[in-house]
Amino acid sequence: MKVDFVVYPEHGRPFTADATYMPDGQPKPVVIFTHGFKGFKDWGHFNLLARHFAEKGFAFIKFNFAYNGTTVEDPSDMHDLEAFGNNNFSLELDDLQALIDLLYDASGPITQSELDLNRIYLIGHSRGGGAVILKAAEDTRVKAVATWAAVSDYDQRWTKEQMHQWKLDGVQWIINSRTGQQMPLYYQMVEDYYQNQHRLDIPEVIKKMQQPLLILHGGQDETVPVQMAHALRNWKADAELHLLPEANHSFGGSHPYEHGELPEAARTAADMSIDFFQKHA
Repeated sequence: MKVDFVVYPEHGRPFTADATYMPDGQPKPVVIFTHGFKGFKDWGHFNLLARHFAEKGFAFIKFNFAYNGTTVEDPSDMHDLEAFGNNNFSLELDDLQALIDLLYDASGPITQSELDLNRIYLIGHSRGGGAVILKAAEDTRVKAVATWAAVSDYDQRWTKEQMHQWKLDGVQWIINSRTGQQMPLYYQMVEDYYQNQHRLDIPEVIKKMQQPLLILHGGQDETVPVQMAHALRNWKADAELHLLPEANHSFGGSHPYEHGELPEAARTAADMSIDFFQKHA
């Protein structure tokens, strides 16, 4: 069963989500999957990923960040570039908060008898890996976390020269290599980061994170250096780190993804995450 629904966070811009699970009336552990930069919930192989977790007995929830460039009316791809430009890290944490809160609403979209709310797990891919670490550190309802090709810091992606020019212009333009779109990033993202650094500084916040952490990273990652996985492990000594030698940044996925089965690397990452979550039930 797949349930599509809309979440209404306090900041006011709604976002889409869906839950995939086998409806049998039994409480299931919950996995919330968080996409990365320029990602969205239906990218590539993510629907196959949802089915795989559901077949293993989980309720798998994925969602679009409210400001990721999709809309409630059309969540299929990023076309609201003004929203994309106004996204920031605080908004993403607030979206995760609203989604977790909704799971506890008896009148919410998912029948509560199907959910084991004592077992809420987070998976974050790429920039979403940073978000799930930060969210777990501030929300004890999260039982354990797995990161896939996660960034280790939000504050090291641009040079001082780029930052200076960004501030002068008020906007930085990036190219979506998949679509050719010129996508804006407004300087408010930087201002929000420094205004909320106590909440968003991954190297410091991860040290306060109490939940078990699994760090997965591809040896062939072309986007996020594998050194970032080692940095996360150094900051959280009890974390488990596993490198997948043949995996790239998307763990074998692409968009559109036209195969009927998960990429091998994505299946491996999924099964390692499932084993980790079951170990921390």
